[in-house]
Amino acid sequence: MAQDKIVISGIQQAGIGVPDVHEAWAWYRKNFGTDIRVFEEKAVAQLMLPYTGGKPRSRHAALAINLQGGGGFEIWQYTERTPQPPLFTPEMGDLGIYIVKIKSFDISSAHQLLQKNGVTISGIENSPGNEKFFFAKDLYGNPFQVVETKEPKFRDEEKPTGSVYGAVLGVTDIAASAKFYAEILGYDKIVYDEEGKFDDISWIEGGNGNFRRMLLTHTKPRKGAFSKMFGSSQLELVQKLDGKPRKIFENRMWGDLGFIHLCFDIYGMDAMRDLCASKGHPFTIDSFKGQGERFDMGEAAGHFSYIEDPDGTLIEFVETHKVPLVKKIGWYLNMSKRNPEKPLPDWMLKAMRFSRVK
Repeated sequence: MAQDKIVISGIQQAGIGVPDVHEAWAWYRKNFGTDIRVFEEKAVAQLMLPYTGGKPRSRHAALAINLQGGGGFEIWQYTERTPQPPLFTPEMGDLGIYIVKIKSFDISSAHQLLQKNGVTISGIENSPGNEKFFFAKDLYGNPFQVVETKEPKFRDEEKPTGSVYGAVLGVTDIAASAKFYAEILGYDKIVYDEEGKFDDISWIEGGNGNFRRMLLTHTKPRKGAFSKMFGSSQLELVQKLDGKPRKIFENRMWGDLGFIHLCFDIYGMDAMRDLCASKGHPFTIDSFKGQGERFDMGEAAGHFSYIEDPDGTLIEFVETHKVPLVKKIGWYLNMSKRNPEKPLPDWMLKAMRFSRVK
């Protein structure tokens, strides 16, 4: 079976389209601690043509992580055109990635830090799954949900948060979406599945409506090179029961302002290609077919691909072949020569602290 040949390490990153990479990254460093540079590059996006108006587009991108745990941010800026905002104010339940979740190891301290920094935040709430959380908006108005987790920090840097823990996704058919995320990405555990009005989301635009909400996580621990650093993750599916949802990226390009994709670090791209095709969600982007053996991003290299979930939300897969651990001394890790299920030694990943940006 194709699934037997696939290793999912976890959420590698959430893509965020911004008007200014350095301005955005400074904000994310200050508030979410994503101060480790995995790569930063100016280049042309050659292979995303179905989502970039049929033309290659110049861009400036950086991948930043927080060594305390969680996925990172791919901070992405068009450099030849002005990135466009949504055509309307997105609301809870609109289709796509509406909210990115952030891990917190101390919800009160995280709330106090963001309040001190002048960030627009809600009060601390309790979810239907009895998790403590609060909402925050970045300098562009993108909503985040800071969620308290019992997971230990991967490396203790005395920060109240890690980084990406998952996402809140607007869907049209919650059962179909749950099946998709279970069969392809292993989100097979339903933490809660409830309908109605919810006080805990009333702070968010459109949050006073009627919804069906389903929180998913995975019963099997993630495996693979970066699994201990990424840790566990969760996805919340939200279906509007009042009115018709709109697509957040309606009539816009991938890379425009907002949350552009959710990316999973995997091993076994060929098996994943077969699995997705068998489930009716074939790759829409495949770097192997475009570049041959490896896609090179200067400081990192590998294969990448995209699929669409049942509502067209973009899910990226990255199979990493080369990653910089300590760029200053030219220490790059060749991922092709190791057991794909085995996590990298903690000390090796923690050496990435020498790539810190202040």
